[in-house]
Amino acid sequence: MGAQRTSFEKLQRDRARKAKQAMKREKRLSGDDSPDDEPTVELTTEGELSAAELLAQIELIHKQLDDKVITFDEFEERKIDLMARLPID
Repeated sequence: MGAQRTSFEKLQRDRARKAKQAMKREKRLSGDDSPDDEPTVELTTEGELSAAELLAQIELIHKQLDDKVITFDEFEERKIDLMARLPID
């Protein structure tokens, strides 16, 4: 009998948590204390999302990639995860 694998949702939560930590670390190191003008959108990993929420999360990961908070590989993984959650009728 093999070892039990972690769930996909848990992996997503861990990735989202690490991305948030990296963003905070980058902001702290850059010395940017000014508040953001944009509303904060966090990556969610559970439950169904509306199309607008999915688009907001896709926009967030694009911004993180542009700001070099996440690597291209992390970006691709998250994008695939989000695209897999698109509701198909």
